Amino acid sequence: MHKYVPSRGERKVSRELIGKIIIVVLHVVGVIGLSLPEYQNLFLLLTPAHLLATMVVMLFYHRGWNDAFPIFAAAAFWIGFLSEIIGIHTGYLYGDYVYGPTLGPKLWDVPLVIGVNWFILSYLTGSVFHKIPNDWYAALLGATAMTAIDYIIEPVAVSLDFWAWKWDTIPVSNYLGWFGVSFLVHLIWRKANFEKSNPIAAFLLVIWILFFTVLNFTLKV
Repeated sequence: MHKYVPSRGERKVSRELIGKIIIVVLHVVGVIGLSLPEYQNLFLLLTPAHLLATMVVMLFYHRGWNDAFPIFAAAAFWIGFLSEIIGIHTGYLYGDYVYGPTLGPKLWDVPLVIGVNWFILSYLTGSVFHKIPNDWYAALLGATAMTAIDYIIEPVAVSLDFWAWKWDTIPVSNYLGWFGVSFLVHLIWRKANFEKSNPIAAFLLVIWILFFTVLNFTLKV
């Protein structure tokens, strides 16, 4: 008898399925933990680890490992991070806000994982629109998507003390700032020469949207 050997395509599908299962488990457990008052504090402590775990899974399926990719990753991290430093200390770009303790260690009053968040979101939205031939149009769509996702994230983040707004009001300038900075990062994404398709990027982006949408209801924000 001949031993069955899975084809290359079957192995690829199997690997992607494993990644998707990990992503779903991470976020379902996160929703449950953050929604239950008796476990919320513990899961808040795990928030930075959850974000980093998500990035590791995302990068495991990344295909474009060349010299251009770390340059983009560093640009996305530092442009996002430095924009937040400007926002925190001047009130420009986003408005008047401060970060709480939930997101872990800070540099100049901004949690380091915020740079990771900028990188992940720009990567995922960039991957979703990577087939669009026009760089400016693709960057416009990517920035719009990131701003829309921020709109979903904001009430949850405020409720869980990720950050707090002056007078408890999220200003329009926050979304304008997000759009502008996101647009710049997406232009860099488009100009960087590396493989931009990721087989789980769209799935992960949908799970993130569902994650924060569900939390909006369970936390009653």
